[in-house]
Amino acid sequence: QVQLVESGGGLVQAGGSLRLSCAASGRPDRSYGMGWFRQAPGKEREIVAAISWSGGRTYYTDSVKGRFTISRDNAKNTVYLQMNSLKPEDTAVYYCAGGRNFAIAAAFYDYWGQGTQVTVSS
Repeated sequence: QVQLVESGGGLVQAGGSLRLSCAASGRPDRSYGMGWFRQAPGKEREIVAAISWSGGRTYYTDSVKGRFTISRDNAKNTVYLQMNSLKPEDTAVYYCAGGRNFAIAAAFYDYWGQGTQVTVSS
């Protein structure tokens, strides 16, 4: 099965930026979409962004539009989440996921990273 390894989380001041990376190991037989989810303490896991296999279609939750950008480099088997103008409410554990090509619901994702903590201070 595909394994996902995340990196790039950390502590940042409000207004700062971080770039999360998610490297996939293994070669799936079929193309797959990728997504980023996040979960804050006491809250349900929510979709942040999703991207199709080709990169031609993207989705963002309203709260991050204009600030976050999802991208992928299939030659490197890597998906990225560039996060700019970070706010304290962005604080959460961020998860990379892969599965059915282009989906926004967690149920359609088969492979998950370990999660990486993003903390935004004010």
